[in-house]
Amino acid sequence: MLRAIWKFLYKNDIGQDVAEYCLITALIALVALGIFWRVAGGMNGIWGTANTTLAAGSASNATGTAPGN
Repeated sequence: MLRAIWKFLYKNDIGQDVAEYCLITALIALVALGIFWRVAGGMNGIWGTANTTLAAGSASNATGTAPGN
């Protein structure tokens, strides 16, 4: 009886691999999300600086002054 149970459990350990792959995939997804979240803040700062510079250039051009003067 114990031998039959052991064979059953030994043959049906394939699902363990699937669970491990799911856990690894979830871990990779969480790390990627964390990296994306961190990079998004830096990108937001860069776009904000570019927007401010373009708005200042547009305002100075609207008044007829050349940029850098």
